[in-house]
Amino acid sequence: MADLDAVAARLTALLDRCRPELVDGAIYGVPAWVWPGATGHDYFAALKRNRADVGVYLIIMDRYPDDLALASPALQARRTGRATLSFRALDDELERELAALLDRLMVRYRAEHGG
Repeated sequence: MADLDAVAARLTALLDRCRPELVDGAIYGVPAWVWPGATGHDYFAALKRNRADVGVYLIIMDRYPDDLALASPALQARRTGRATLSFRALDDELERELAALLDRLMVRYRAEHGG
C-alpha cells in the first residue's frame, strides 16, 4: 500500500518552491497556493489527500494544455480530470517531471498576475 502521507509531503515540498510569490489560501476547504489578492478559483494549485491518492488541482493546466503536452506520458497518465493530477506514489523521475510542469505553469500564472 502506498504511503500517501509521504506522497503528500513530497507534493507539498514541490509546491512550496513557488514561495515567496504565493500565499496560503483555500478552495472549498482544500489548502491552496494563490497569488496575493487572488480570489475564488484563481489559485495556482490546491492539494487534497484522498483515501486512495493525493490530488493536485491545477486549473491553470487546463488553460495551457501545451505545457502539459510537454510532460512525459507517465505524468500525463496521472491526469484524472481537466485540472487534476492524482498520485498514489511519486518516484524521483515523476517528481522531476512534475517540477518542470509546475515551473512552466508558474511562469504563465505569474504573467497573468502581472508579476
